[in-house]
Amino acid sequence: MVEILVLAEHRGGQLRDITFEMLTKAINLSSKLGAEVISIVLGKDVKSFAPTLAEYSNRVLLVENPLFEHFNSDLYQEVLSRVIRELKPLLTLIGHTSYGIELAPRLAASLNIPLATDCIDITFENNSLIVTRQMYGGKVNVRAVVRRSESYMVTVRQGSFMVQKPSPPLGGRIEELSIPMERVVLRKRFIKYVPPPPGGVDITAADIIVSIGRGIKDKSNIPLVEDLAKSLGGVLACTRPIVDKGWLPSDRQVGISGKTVKPKLYLALGISGSFQHILGMRGSELVISVNKDPKAPIFGYSDYGVVEDLFKIIPVLKMKIDEVRARKE
Repeated sequence: MVEILVLAEHRGGQLRDITFEMLTKAINLSSKLGAEVISIVLGKDVKSFAPTLAEYSNRVLLVENPLFEHFNSDLYQEVLSRVIRELKPLLTLIGHTSYGIELAPRLAASLNIPLATDCIDITFENNSLIVTRQMYGGKVNVRAVVRRSESYMVTVRQGSFMVQKPSPPLGGRIEELSIPMERVVLRKRFIKYVPPPPGGVDITAADIIVSIGRGIKDKSNIPLVEDLAKSLGGVLACTRPIVDKGWLPSDRQVGISGKTVKPKLYLALGISGSFQHILGMRGSELVISVNKDPKAPIFGYSDYGVVEDLFKIIPVLKMKIDEVRARKE
């Protein structure tokens, strides 16, 4: 049986979005390859994750051990190398995150299987693995054929695939694995998790985002949009050119080199819609765009689009919002 193995990543008691992105892609590939999707989760007190993973998997492998309370690549490598040697999956998917960047290269080397990193797409053609990566800051997409092998490993860039819950759920069986770890030599130990310094606003947690691009024209116009965002109960975000100009801090940037967001409402003002930006916001529930250019790519990813000067739209929109709020008060 052909199998695709997905390493479930979790932090702070929650499964991370990259896990479901990889499982979505694995399901898509499995339908074409006639493969079985297997997810594996390692940790302490992680049984509660298993039912959710089972919805996206044909099998869920559960490895519980107090040693796995915090991520340690020495321990992960020991367990995964044993599992991969036994299962011999056609493909192993690991997130291109701080965890995966540390783990995947040494794991692939120990198993002597080819590794493709930081991929935004994966497919099989004529029994060969084809991966897509970005180069030159996302300006060029490159498709590469990975050397022939019985098994492959790929790290997946976050935000590359939209999560789609299978309907009906796959309802995979849950299997607990007991793997002795007493003889594993730990070369590193966990001290503490240090979160990135706060920038005042976490755009990844916002339900409403008002995002600006080159169409804002000048830094002096940003307060106008920020006021609109506050009226909506949202936060202000931006594209890379705005950060490059120093008009907003990097923690406000949406896109490949910024953050991936999934708000309930994404209001894009003066944003053309480069591929790099789209990858960071395409998971939004509702996208409304305003741009003077009717051919702007952003409209292809929007639920509603307005072809107009954003400086004509913002005052009217702000006025209408204030009227609605006044009536409710």
